[in-house]
Amino acid sequence: MTNEFYHSDIISIKDLSRTHFDQIFAATDRIMELSPERRRNLCRGRVLGSLFYEPSTRTRLSFDAAIASMGGSSLGISDVSSSSIHKGESLADTVRMMSIYSDVLVLRHALDGSSRFASEVSSKSVINAGSGTEEHPTQAIQDLYTLRREKGRIDGLKIGIIGDLKYGRTVYSLLYGLGNYDVDVRLISPESLRIRSDSVYEIKKRLDFSESTDISEHIDELDVLYVTRIQKERFPDVEEYIKVKGSYVVGLDLLGQMKKDAIIMHPLPRVDEISSDVDDTPHARYFKQAEYGMYARAALLNLILNQDVRPG
Repeated sequence: MTNEFYHSDIISIKDLSRTHFDQIFAATDRIMELSPERRRNLCRGRVLGSLFYEPSTRTRLSFDAAIASMGGSSLGISDVSSSSIHKGESLADTVRMMSIYSDVLVLRHALDGSSRFASEVSSKSVINAGSGTEEHPTQAIQDLYTLRREKGRIDGLKIGIIGDLKYGRTVYSLLYGLGNYDVDVRLISPESLRIRSDSVYEIKKRLDFSESTDISEHIDELDVLYVTRIQKERFPDVEEYIKVKGSYVVGLDLLGQMKKDAIIMHPLPRVDEISSDVDDTPHARYFKQAEYGMYARAALLNLILNQDVRPG
């Protein structure tokens, strides 16, 4: 099979088809099956350049761990105050410089369109690790892989997505990705945090969904409950955040209404929307989901950096 990802950019999940997902999932399966010794030969000597203009734990560290596990290394910026960005250096110049030092770039930025712009000025492939309120495509890839791995399929699943659907960029990438599959999606949020009206039309072209404010209407039907944090940092008015803070809390009482084999996912970090009591139940998959993210990102880096992606 031709490796269509070689030297390509990963900017939007909308650019990927079901065939692309199948290729990434197969590559992730191979990565997970390889011994650590064989995995370290895949990207030996390659350099990952990371530009994180916004805070990140799992995404940044999983990319670092992914390239390291394949014999490569990483360098970059995780604190803009300690870089020339603090002096006023433009995004374009920073991207151009990082392209000189690296073989592939990962960018997280607060501005919509930032990753698309970076891909136009970079001489190396760019991976969008979160652009404003738009998308977070590698999160969606790991989410879809988690569904496939933990439920054995994606087609036919009933999936509830709950929380901040307005500002949560992970939600948009996931919905666009799910548009490649036959799924039943229920969107559950406060009225003020429903998905943005400017995105409804495009999502509806890909996916049928229903909207609700009451989780109890759907909880006993769901195969998957995907929980999102209400993102205080993206609210233009803190008073509006206070009104919806704590709207939904997933605790043991709610689990008692779920299917026995239903799973709970979360892109993390969580604040108070999932009780820690849930962590040790058979429903919890969010930490496993984060682990899959490291392997999925390793597979994606391997596909981008190597034309021949047969195991080393």
